[in-house]
Amino acid sequence: MPQGDSNGSSTQHAAPTNTTRRVPTPGKATILAIGKAFPSQIIPQECLVEGYIRDTKCVDAYIKEKLERLCKNTTVKTRYTVMSKEILDKYPELATEGSPTIKQKLEIANPAVVEMATKASLCCIKEWGRPAEDITHIVYVSSSEIRLPGGDLYLANELGLRSDVGRVMLYFLGCYGGVTGLRVAKDIAENNPGSRVLVTTSETTILGFRPPNKARPYDLVGAALFGDGAAAVIVGANPMVGQESPFMELSYAVQKFLPDTHSVIDGRLSEEGINFKLGRDLPQKIEENIEDFCRKLMAKSSVKEFNDLFWAVHPGGPAILNKLESSLKLSTDKLECSRKALMDYGNVSSNTIFYVMEYMREYLKDDGEEWGLGLAFGPGITFEGILLRSL
Repeated sequence: MPQGDSNGSSTQHAAPTNTTRRVPTPGKATILAIGKAFPSQIIPQECLVEGYIRDTKCVDAYIKEKLERLCKNTTVKTRYTVMSKEILDKYPELATEGSPTIKQKLEIANPAVVEMATKASLCCIKEWGRPAEDITHIVYVSSSEIRLPGGDLYLANELGLRSDVGRVMLYFLGCYGGVTGLRVAKDIAENNPGSRVLVTTSETTILGFRPPNKARPYDLVGAALFGDGAAAVIVGANPMVGQESPFMELSYAVQKFLPDTHSVIDGRLSEEGINFKLGRDLPQKIEENIEDFCRKLMAKSSVKEFNDLFWAVHPGGPAILNKLESSLKLSTDKLECSRKALMDYGNVSSNTIFYVMEYMREYLKDDGEEWGLGLAFGPGITFEGILLRSL
């Protein structure tokens, strides 16, 4: 596979300066810096099918044809992955149907997610411009590792954080985990004066890697849509003038689950790894409930019309974005940042909302909307949302 930049970042930011256009609300949590990182393997979407079929030794023409069709429909152009020829050479059993490989997968995934989380966090801390020792709390989000102690402790060690840093570990939330991490960081920042919270998300698809099987159609959706990577933000209230550059305020956060929908997104851990099933009615369920959820968030602002907001939406897939756009009658540019993140990175689970927000930061620089919504959806069905204010 072609090699990519180890941190995958194409955007360079200067040291923080006080460029805030709007004054932060006293006591409200703000995002002070953002960073991202990726594994070295980059996969152009047009190369995925041949590589996946080769790596899994699949000889079924139907499966290949279906994967080709799915890859075109996802709108993804490039993705990053931990999986490599070296890993498959070392663990050939990963490409064998029915092999109990959870131990091997965790040997790969556990250090990989911390390595990516460390790179993303260092990138974020560099942009923030203050020493790592000033971080008071960590919120660590991942659905891709399992161990005790968790990746939060390994990350704290790698970053050289002080030993009394407050750690929160959020495991197996799936695609809404990044917004949950922001909600938890908001609560910490606003209730602990002077605190600075590092939110780190890191994901790899290794736990779900297996040969394709007609009995598991969602495996092909995962192969066509999901990617690997990490992201980090630093959250704090009452930014230090001249030292910190807040670009987004976390005004109000809401989580909601839809009763009796827990089987629509179903993930089970087994000796073979993690198995997912995704209900075809997921986009429809989101469409049926999204307007009321958004109006609850909007009620805390002065905005009444959906098109007067900016939209930072986790791109679970093009069908979800299309349903959201049509049901809320959004203009075509409103989900541009979400579609760009999906195109450039695929669905990277909890990380993806931060890739969207990084694009949104650039989009909002030229007199963009003041108020917006950050949204993500995942197992439950769970809706996670934050009313955002651009600074």
